[in-house]
Amino acid sequence: MNNPNSANRFASLKEFYPYYLTEHKNLTCRRLHFAGSSLVLIIIGVAIFTRNPYWLLLALLSGYGFAWIGHFFFEHNRPATFKYPLYSFISDWIMYGQIVRGKVKI
Repeated sequence: MNNPNSANRFASLKEFYPYYLTEHKNLTCRRLHFAGSSLVLIIIGVAIFTRNPYWLLLALLSGYGFAWIGHFFFEHNRPATFKYPLYSFISDWIMYGQIVRGKVKI
């Protein structure tokens, strides 16, 4: 792993994901992430069904909105999205899948 103070602290998603989980210890924060991601999937379905791309703006708002509320008001930390946008986005969906499979509790 690189210098912990560096902006490129993680060389891979495999290195990043354990850190990501430590940033999501609060149960309410994880629940909000799950709710927001679930809404994203529903809204994307609506966008496809209606063939209206404006729904995708709502998908972005619900996904990030729920997550950021969880971080600012319950986890009391800064979302990893600000420093590691791609790793954070992918990790959110990994955590979502692990919640669905019962590997991460909500």
